[in-house]
Amino acid sequence: MTASAGHSSRNVATFSQSQMEAIAAALGDTADGLTGSEISHLLSVAKMDDPSPELTKRHRLHNAFATSQNERGDRVGVIAFIRKAMRPERYLQNPQRYEPLRMKVNTVLTFAGLKVNAEGILGATDTATTIPDAERRAREMREDLVRRDVHPDVLSFCRSELLVDDYFHAVLEATKSVGDKIRSRTGLIDDGSALVDRALSGDPPMLAINSFQNENEKSEQRGFANLVRGLFGMFRNPAAHAPRVYWAMEREDAEDLLSMVSLVHRRLDKATMPRRA
Repeated sequence: MTASAGHSSRNVATFSQSQMEAIAAALGDTADGLTGSEISHLLSVAKMDDPSPELTKRHRLHNAFATSQNERGDRVGVIAFIRKAMRPERYLQNPQRYEPLRMKVNTVLTFAGLKVNAEGILGATDTATTIPDAERRAREMREDLVRRDVHPDVLSFCRSELLVDDYFHAVLEATKSVGDKIRSRTGLIDDGSALVDRALSGDPPMLAINSFQNENEKSEQRGFANLVRGLFGMFRNPAAHAPRVYWAMEREDAEDLLSMVSLVHRRLDKATMPRRA
């Protein structure tokens, strides 16, 4: 069952068909979206019918949204579902899901003049956070970073979907990539400071950015470990463990931080694994 969506004769706000499809696709995303059981629970809590529980998550949600909107003549039911789905406390057991899901949902909601902030509050936003604007900002940032000759692994995070909200998310995701690279080089499964301690500290460390033969080189290694630890502490850990931590960031600051992440990537690429006694 698939219902159509439009604007009622009373000019009550509704989502368009394409908007509902995109919202459902974001909330039902395979990687970061809601699980089937979460969808069942939230539809029940939002007092929405579930006409197609046998379908894939995105189609199931779309049919539920369309049915609610057509029966009510407004988007209030869909809004209520989004509000309940995007409460940060729902993700305390698996907090790394929250920001990627919020970004996907906001990418769609901006076309309807809405946005879920970092505290999970749904409210109005202006046209400055549209995809075309995000694409322009991503293009400008990428051009600036290319001129700085930043590491290719950093350029991949200058994407419009990461800049719908602000520059914070591009830096956040780029910082996460540092941890991914360290884990891929070492086989460790740790994160944050624990990962830095195991991979970059020690005598010798698992990954050494120099020959680690004299006190100057050992001091440089310790400084590099502190730099990476600081990046994780500033971005990775707060965002991973406390979804409400968030702040606005200017493009110049984001580019400076991404240049720092680029430096870390270059040093990690050249790092060696000294033989331990």
